[in-house]
Amino acid sequence: MVQFSLPKNSQINERGKVYPISSEAKNVRNFLIYRWSADDGKNPRIDTFSIDMDDCGSMVLDVLIKIKDEIDSTLTFRRSCREGICGSCAMNIDGTNTLACTKSVNDIKGDVKIYPLPHMYVIKDLVSDLSQFYEQYKSIKPWLQADESTISNKEHIQSPEEREKLDGLSDCILCACCSTACPSYWWNSDQFLGPAILLQAYRWINDSRDAKTRERLNALNDSFKLYRCHTIMNCTKTCPKGLNPAKAIAKIKQLMVEGI
Repeated sequence: MVQFSLPKNSQINERGKVYPISSEAKNVRNFLIYRWSADDGKNPRIDTFSIDMDDCGSMVLDVLIKIKDEIDSTLTFRRSCREGICGSCAMNIDGTNTLACTKSVNDIKGDVKIYPLPHMYVIKDLVSDLSQFYEQYKSIKPWLQADESTISNKEHIQSPEEREKLDGLSDCILCACCSTACPSYWWNSDQFLGPAILLQAYRWINDSRDAKTRERLNALNDSFKLYRCHTIMNCTKTCPKGLNPAKAIAKIKQLMVEGI
């Protein structure tokens, strides 16, 4: 399990509200949810919600939606696809970064503790500020840079073997679970690109249609952008899609040594 670290603007020193449930409910689970808003001038708190799971879906996102719809409409979180594709509902659940839409309450013992992604500035409640994360993504130029001499109106074909090299790379949904589980990213997020962005960088480096491999590697050849990775492996352990960012980073380092 990845060790949880509080968001940057957090100092929880007070117990929040407790929302009880009817004594008639039999299948009750308690959900301890991080709450903070810049608008009320109060310190972060933990609110406790008791939910009858016989009247709710089994995923953590189902619970959050039920709470917002029926109990406290001010609860704030991101969500979109509900299918583990968009990455919007990434948060820290039971001590591990994951997606609320694919995390089953049945897989958690005892009270369910829900926090925003660790070591990120919080905008409100479970919503983290990912502005820097997306700026770092933009910095690697995440689009195909083909040789102009090969560009035509025809399809740019890859062989099955060439396309297979992108498996496990193009599947990344940029949920930021891996980067926010990485201690190196916690301490150097202003310079270290982090596992998610480096995995995305390798996706384009490894694309047979891309003509800027050397330029992409040169852009990463920096003591902080790439080499702050110390192979702690938190990124691979926590990825909700089962990807291996640590392996992608190792491949980039290998290409640096080989002088590709």
